[in-house]
Amino acid sequence: MKNQLILTAASVGALSGCTQQENRPKDLNVIYILADDLGYGDLGCYGQTKIHTPNIDRLAAEGMLFTQHYAGCTVSAPSRSALMTGQHTGHTPIRGNKGGTGDDGVEGQHPIPADTYTLGKMFRQAGYVTGTFGKWGLGSPGSEGDPTYQGFDEFFGYNCQALAHKYYPTHLWHNREKMLLDGNDLAHTAQYSHDIIQERTLDFIRRNKERKFFAFLAYTLPHAELLVPEDEIIEAYRGRFEEKPYAAKSGDYSPEGKHPIHYCSQPEPRTSFAAMVTRLDRYVGEVTELIDSLGLRERTIIVFTSDNGPHREGGADPDFFGSYGPLRGIKRDMYEGGIRVPMIARCPGLIAEGTRTDFVSAFWDVLPTFADMAGAEIPANVDGISMLPTLFGQEGQREHEYLYWEFHENGGKTAVRTGNWKGIRLNVGKDPQGPIELYDLSTDIHEDRNVADEHPEIVRKIAEIMRTARIPSPLFNFGQANGAM
Repeated sequence: MKNQLILTAASVGALSGCTQQENRPKDLNVIYILADDLGYGDLGCYGQTKIHTPNIDRLAAEGMLFTQHYAGCTVSAPSRSALMTGQHTGHTPIRGNKGGTGDDGVEGQHPIPADTYTLGKMFRQAGYVTGTFGKWGLGSPGSEGDPTYQGFDEFFGYNCQALAHKYYPTHLWHNREKMLLDGNDLAHTAQYSHDIIQERTLDFIRRNKERKFFAFLAYTLPHAELLVPEDEIIEAYRGRFEEKPYAAKSGDYSPEGKHPIHYCSQPEPRTSFAAMVTRLDRYVGEVTELIDSLGLRERTIIVFTSDNGPHREGGADPDFFGSYGPLRGIKRDMYEGGIRVPMIARCPGLIAEGTRTDFVSAFWDVLPTFADMAGAEIPANVDGISMLPTLFGQEGQREHEYLYWEFHENGGKTAVRTGNWKGIRLNVGKDPQGPIELYDLSTDIHEDRNVADEHPEIVRKIAEIMRTARIPSPLFNFGQANGAM
């Protein structure tokens, strides 16, 4: 592997100033596109052969592809919390898919606290108009975690992720106003949510073309349910795959793993999944083409990534598509397939075309990166580092001493990457000091050979990181009393 893969210690307190002030680009628009449950291997530019993604592949050809970028967590809400706060899951306020209580008793999502410094607040303070479209998932409507209270001038989409399991919901949210979707109920599917969300996204870009803007586009595709309109996209895949008709079963659960969900997936799950990814690709193409047509091509950074690894819910078949690529694991795993995700960045004239980087990065690097770009102050409590030197081909890129994750389902899991070493501890809730699996990613990217017994000194180092990398949480302590670990 390249030398960039080897991580060195970096002071979190010295994050600002990693690019020289006079070299910092000014007034760039930022479009950050977040797919939902899209695997490392689901895109053509990452090796996918069964699914067509020409627009995202073109984005990679015109920009930079990251081979070692990591999500904030292995499920949705904590991953988004890490993205919004610049803090890993040992520090960020939302560390699991914990439900709350919405006014209707259904749309409940535990809110990110009111005083949280978020990516939206940073951009707004830097003079940007801010909008988020799609799935929020960090607070129920009207709660302190509502996106309109967290730095976004405009929001349209799913406020709570429980509603986001449906592509033909009865309503969406525009800011704090419920927007009813006529014709959508259990028997009728008239309005596909993401077509409406896409219209609002493109309108936001057009309305703000003369201003600098930040658009956070959080599509739920290809999260279950597996459901797309009956149009030319799905027709192009029909008959290409051997299918086992999908039927909802007792194994379909909510993100918290407690309440059964009966996904209304289409009966041809492989066909539907492929069509969902290609539909996502179409949306990305529409955004990119609009930016170019408005003359904003060289004034806009477009980033594309996913919130965690691929899923199996609703009939999805990551084994058939090789959705995890060369990696092991899927959503809810701490193996690489659960947390390593695609990331592509394009900004012609600033990001070199057709480049790839092995730089090791994570969601908590996004806030300090764009704060560095915008000339905003980077809070001392962030865990991330600015990626601008890597993105813009400059010298002086800082690197992480380690990356840390924790996960509060399936018995509790923690993981650490330091250099080429990856450590994973399972069943943390029952055994906080339990055994650590150790893998050398430079020779074992699939994490097949646990070498913990051969490197006790590395295991001790990782155990110490796991002990010290987190602070107690009022809600997330692996089911133990506050502060236990």
